[in-house]
Amino acid sequence: MLKNDFCIADGCYLLNHSVGRPLKNMQQYLAKHYFLPWESSNKEPWQQWLPAVEQFTTALGKLFNAPSSQFCPQANLSSGLTKLLMSHPRLQQKNCKVLMAQSDFPSMGFAMQKALPKCAQIIFIPEHENLTDISVWQRYITADIDLVFISHVYSNTGVQAPVYDIVAISKLTNSLSIVDVAQSAGVIPLDLSVLDADFMIGSSVKWLCGGPGAAYLWVNKNQIEYCEPKDVGWFSHQNPFEFDINHFEYNASALKFWGGTPSVAPYIIAANSIAYFAELTAHKVRVHNLAMLTLIHEQLAEYVVSPMSGDECSGTVILFFNKQQDHVLTELNKAKVSVDARKFGIRVSPHIYNTQEDVAQFISIVKRALKGFG
Repeated sequence: MLKNDFCIADGCYLLNHSVGRPLKNMQQYLAKHYFLPWESSNKEPWQQWLPAVEQFTTALGKLFNAPSSQFCPQANLSSGLTKLLMSHPRLQQKNCKVLMAQSDFPSMGFAMQKALPKCAQIIFIPEHENLTDISVWQRYITADIDLVFISHVYSNTGVQAPVYDIVAISKLTNSLSIVDVAQSAGVIPLDLSVLDADFMIGSSVKWLCGGPGAAYLWVNKNQIEYCEPKDVGWFSHQNPFEFDINHFEYNASALKFWGGTPSVAPYIIAANSIAYFAELTAHKVRVHNLAMLTLIHEQLAEYVVSPMSGDECSGTVILFFNKQQDHVLTELNKAKVSVDARKFGIRVSPHIYNTQEDVAQFISIVKRALKGFG
């Protein structure tokens, strides 16, 4: 039973859109690949640490079906997006025009506003638009758009964007594309070799159960040569250990975006977790996730405000109980069922380690709370 592979505390954990549960072997793996080289030798541990970090990009390559050399570790998505925006000549030209959605995570909008030139124009697809409808994207992706920013999944609405079709449209208009997989990586399959977007950014903290501090960016092989990151350091260099202050040469791979002395521990932790899910496959996680979501859809359909079809819903179901909302949340909290609430309702995200019994418990508590309200 896969649940036995994870650290599961008392109660029912359905907050996987926020932070995934750690693997039980996480501490052992970290001790072996991070602490042991540091503790057991009187030599510097970089020669052991760097191959361990490479396992992070190797695991990402397997998960997303792309060469590991096209991935670069990042501290977080905002950092990765900022570096990408500032590196590409097209995105630094006068009157650059970018398209994103009002529903995108605010941090992405903040990065856009500061990393693009002041004369750049950011066009937002309004909240009322249906982001699962490809015709909506067709209306907004016009020939003058330089960059299309696409969230594979929108965290507050539980909406999954038709990312393959959107990228295809962006190619017709010769627009660059960036895909944000923070809320989908590990639960909704994505094949980068088929998608063929220009860039991708993501993190490990949610469905990949890899903890914070281990984000990543991916750069299409056709874009690598055009990118000249401004935020560089010795690990952006083709030969980090050359130590010649008068000579800098961008790394030929996506590692040109790495920067200065990197963190190590977060990537080692995440490498172990991502490798686990790459072996399991996002397809299997999604099948299980949809089965759990279907139970909720069937039993609480009148309260569901997120899409219910498999090709439009994310890994999260969002439920709104109107005046009973706070009471439902209180009862779930009393029963140690972990969910959260945002603008549009309560967010519930069952992972591979959640069982039918977990979901049945959630449904039972909700129904009991609604029946007893007032």
